[in-house]
Amino acid sequence: MSLIDDLNNLDPNNPGLWPLPIQLALIGILSIALVYAGYHFDISKQRDELATVEAEEFEHKETFERKQKKTANLKPLREQMKEMEQSFGDMLRQLPNKTEVAGLLVDISQTGLSAGLEFELFQPRAEVPTEFYAELPISIRVKGSYHQLGEFVSGIAALPRIVTTHDIKISGDGALTMSATAKTYRAIEEEG
Repeated sequence: MSLIDDLNNLDPNNPGLWPLPIQLALIGILSIALVYAGYHFDISKQRDELATVEAEEFEHKETFERKQKKTANLKPLREQMKEMEQSFGDMLRQLPNKTEVAGLLVDISQTGLSAGLEFELFQPRAEVPTEFYAELPISIRVKGSYHQLGEFVSGIAALPRIVTTHDIKISGDGALTMSATAKTYRAIEEEG
């Protein structure tokens, strides 16, 4: 009963005279209210901002790691690009230009004659342009032995310019007849 009497007799204008347990209870309630208000109105907003900033940091970190991997590969990729450009340049030099095509045609026919073949057909056809190069097909029909045909095809492959053989057909019993299309290529860039 004394606690209820103490609560009824409290003077709100002079809390210093209140009994110690009531003062401690009031201080505890006010402290809890202040902590809750501080958390609710200030700390929770800061936690939300922190979560947002942490998410941004994670995204930036992933972006950085991706770019770092690309950067780490940049030097080998540049070296590979230089090698490819050099290789492309070497291949481009193997393509005859317009003035060398006639000499290449002579080289192909001389290769057949030196192999001992008899030419039945040697007909350059119309140039076929593509995006980067022009294809120059040549219809060929020759007669000779198996070894002579092999020497001819091997000789064409050994020419200093790129020449490929396509649509090879071999027929005959004693003397063989080979029909083929030899193709050489010319860089279109050189026309300008």
